[in-house]
Amino acid sequence: MAHSLHSLHTFALNSQCQNFVEITQLEQLKTQSFSAPFCLLGEGSNTVFLNDYMGTVIKIALKGIKITERESDTLISIAAGENWHQLVSYLLEENIPGLENLALIPGTVGASPVQNIGAYGVEIAKFVELVEYFDITTKTMDSLNNEQCEFAYRDSIFKNALKNKAVITQVHLALPKKWQPVLSYGPLQQLSSITPQAVFDQVIKTRNSKLPNPHTLANAGSFFKNPIITNQQLAELLKQFADLPHYEYGQSYHKVAAGWLIDQSGLKGHREAGIEVHQQQALVLVNHGNSEGSDLIKMIKHIQQVVYTRYNIMLEHEVRLMDARSECHINAETK
Repeated sequence: MAHSLHSLHTFALNSQCQNFVEITQLEQLKTQSFSAPFCLLGEGSNTVFLNDYMGTVIKIALKGIKITERESDTLISIAAGENWHQLVSYLLEENIPGLENLALIPGTVGASPVQNIGAYGVEIAKFVELVEYFDITTKTMDSLNNEQCEFAYRDSIFKNALKNKAVITQVHLALPKKWQPVLSYGPLQQLSSITPQAVFDQVIKTRNSKLPNPHTLANAGSFFKNPIITNQQLAELLKQFADLPHYEYGQSYHKVAAGWLIDQSGLKGHREAGIEVHQQQALVLVNHGNSEGSDLIKMIKHIQQVVYTRYNIMLEHEVRLMDARSECHINAETK
């Protein structure tokens, strides 16, 4: 039976799926059919359904938070369906800091390790001790420690070897009792009072000033990954574009700001049907309505082409794009 996906993904394209299931109890996973095609979904803040989905959308809505005091850290065990920002806020109220740089990132806790969410110099990989998941193949519960998760920039084993093979059910985070602020990114360097609450408040203020609320203006947050380029490539770019924002990424690479590349390419406000490059933050695409998946694909390719022509960098979309039967990756043609 067809089910509308409009309210299930924050980009809010008009699309439907053939079947919809909400998982609120672990036992449901053992009896759930995972015959293809199926799509696992949290709050839909990083997923866009380009067309009607010819399969089953499985929304993970498991709830529960457990806090365990240990000698040098606090272990937080969180069910996959919990809201990420609400978790960060709740822990701060409980005087358990550490996640404040990751405030206001949309989505669920279960989705957070999949793409190793990060912001303002902090990635969730820093805190993950264990990820529990339901193995679709064996129909049993299993777990991976931090190293086994194979975390990288916006990446993990759940996007690769375990893609469509694992349903994350619980995430265990170890937060050190000795708080160490991370203030390397712009707005946080201006703080006069350095407390977890001050960092939390500044991150929220900064995000709110740049990122539109998906409940009032449909969007999927940061649409493109910040490109990682070699030190040599960066040196060449800085000769021509001296104010290009860049951050060290290991010894041989730098991360550059995708939003800056799009902005400086003159693309703010560019529209395809009802889809627009956001006026305040070029990294965000917004949907004003009356748009289809084909309009979004056209927009992505146009941005990629313009940025590539100017900077010789091919932008990758961070958002998961679902076609009729599977995830797809959009890349513009380059000459």
